[in-house]
Amino acid sequence: MAPTDDAGQTAPPASPLGTTPPTRPPVDGAAAPNTRMPRWLPRAMVLALSLIAVFQLGSWAFHQLTGLLINILIAFFLALAIEPAVSWMASRGLRRGLATGLVFLAVMIAAAGFVTLLGSMLAGQIIKIVEDFPDYLDSVINWINTHFHTELRRVDVQEGLLRSDWLRNYVRNSATGVLDVSAQVLGGLFQLLTITLFSFYFAADGPRLRRAICSVLPPAKQVEVLRAWEIAVNKTGGYLYSRGLMALVSGVAHYILLEALGVPYAPVLAVWVGLVSQFIPTIGTYLAGALPMLIAFTVDPWYALWVLVFVVVYQQFENYVLQPKLTSKTVDIHPAVAFGSVIAGTALLGAVGALVAIPAVATLQAFLGAYVKRYEITDDPRVDGHRRGTSGPGPLARARQLWERRTTPQDDAGTEPRSGAESPEVGARPGTGNPED
Repeated sequence: MAPTDDAGQTAPPASPLGTTPPTRPPVDGAAAPNTRMPRWLPRAMVLALSLIAVFQLGSWAFHQLTGLLINILIAFFLALAIEPAVSWMASRGLRRGLATGLVFLAVMIAAAGFVTLLGSMLAGQIIKIVEDFPDYLDSVINWINTHFHTELRRVDVQEGLLRSDWLRNYVRNSATGVLDVSAQVLGGLFQLLTITLFSFYFAADGPRLRRAICSVLPPAKQVEVLRAWEIAVNKTGGYLYSRGLMALVSGVAHYILLEALGVPYAPVLAVWVGLVSQFIPTIGTYLAGALPMLIAFTVDPWYALWVLVFVVVYQQFENYVLQPKLTSKTVDIHPAVAFGSVIAGTALLGAVGALVAIPAVATLQAFLGAYVKRYEITDDPRVDGHRRGTSGPGPLARARQLWERRTTPQDDAGTEPRSGAESPEVGARPGTGNPED
């Protein structure tokens, strides 16, 4: 028999997992609760799924087009760099397309000549190293036999190298990696062609591109866009030309050193040092100095040391004397900001980010400098790094002033200049024309 409560009604059965609260019967005339799905919920679910799908599709497309976007970014900065030269020739009556073609032709001729000279130098050095390798090996074997009392022979060493598993594995891996190297070379050529075409279009059709951008903006925004474009052109072009001038100075200085030491291929090595040290940020100096040191070491080991000392000394001269004078009006940014921008650009875009980081930051700094309101500096000693609450010069400063006053020669009237802030006890002496005397 089911248990009943005090009112005589049958109590609900107890749950096997525990007690459940009693259910109240619906009141007469009250409507039952609506258990149907809200009308807006399916639409919200469809909208959320659509947004997720669009985000995933956009993320996939961005990752697939990252290489193309980086190439377009490089091409845009190259177009900004050659814009002053193209505009100068266009103002002299040449068409922009022809002027852009002439600039690119000059750059391509210079790059092809440099690559040809560098390749011939490296090929000559490799041939020389291969021809002199037996002599180097004999000298090393003789040194080892002399100091370690061994009986090594060059024939035994050569046979051991030829029969080693390391050499066989290296030859096998090199043979299988030929196709990969060829694919990388073809990919690099295609990337270079893409950058060249985009930069040519950006430079040749610069006015048309600016008109297309300004046509979708109100007049006030058009002025801002054109101002930002002009600042970007000035900063990027100034950065490139200042770096080119510093590369010229560096190349001439290193050429004089290498020619004086009698190092072969001095002109090519000088061009290498100038370009690599200026256009590869942060580590360019070390990469540039490694090749001349290696070539100088083949002539005389002491020459490599002289080249290293000269590279270090010239780098200090460039950082503290030459670079501030040449870049003060083009990319005048703090060295710490430049170093941080290079690190950030490298983390974001690799070598490309390191190359375009400094002109991009200089452009942003110049653009924001025109709109940031500046105020007059308050007259507070803490601005100059002094502590607050100290009035007047310190003990050392007062002692120095007193010593300078005692060592200063007197004038014809027998007096010496005296600061009004000093007391007579400190500044007055007997016989100096003081009214109290």
